Amino acid sequence: MGESSKRRFLSGLVPNLVLAVFSMTCIFPAIWLFYSSLKGKAEFYANPISLPHSPNFQQYMAILTKSKILLWMGNTIRNSVLSLAIILILGFIIGYFLSRFRFKGKNALYNYYLLGMLVPIHALMVPMYVLFTKTGMGDQWYTLIFPYAAFGLPIAIFLVESYVRSIPIEVEEAANIDGCSFHRTLFSIVLPMCQPILVTVGIIQFFIVWNEFTFALILISKETLMTVPVGITLFKGQFVTDYPKMMASMLIAIFPAMALYFAFSKQIIKGMVAGSVKG
Repeated sequence: MGESSKRRFLSGLVPNLVLAVFSMTCIFPAIWLFYSSLKGKAEFYANPISLPHSPNFQQYMAILTKSKILLWMGNTIRNSVLSLAIILILGFIIGYFLSRFRFKGKNALYNYYLLGMLVPIHALMVPMYVLFTKTGMGDQWYTLIFPYAAFGLPIAIFLVESYVRSIPIEVEEAANIDGCSFHRTLFSIVLPMCQPILVTVGIIQFFIVWNEFTFALILISKETLMTVPVGITLFKGQFVTDYPKMMASMLIAIFPAMALYFAFSKQIIKGMVAGSVKG
């Protein structure tokens, strides 16, 4: 090996080692989560890091047959789908109007929506709890849809408004000249052109809603209405925690999100790139 080749090899070795170590720190928790879920409770407490001596799926069977995790997943899916539908529809319409039309108070309205991204969720925990309790809207199947939609709308409006500004207005003018009505132009021409940014918004909001914990904890107390992140905490006892069971339930909980990601990975990457460039 020549001197120059050796220098190139050594200069590339350090960055690759750093990236390899960083990758391992990201991947190892998921690997540890998986093989620990195949242990019994006693074996886990004896040595949490070691590989299982006799791997088994008893924890998975116990969770699927004796807990309400399937019900919690159903609740989480329902909240995610309904809140996403509201966020995407209202975000697209409001973002389009703020981008295309000039009217009095437009900037104030736009800034009002953007302020929603600056408000920390924890600052609203007490007011939200009091509001939902006093109005009787707490502990209902639809309770979580309202805060999820309200907190998801600002970023959807911000991204859609920026994206629509990058679409030439001549496209809509040509459709108007051809006799296309306003609502048909909006939903048949502009909406498909906004697909990349809507996919981006949908992905971001889906993972936020799927993993949301704070509102689900304070606004829902019935076990039958709980979502997956809150339901998993029931495996934690007052004095002892069944960690293998918790880890198995976590893997079951993240499975739908992983399946969704791998099913739409190409579209997700395309949407994220388009959103970062045009948004």
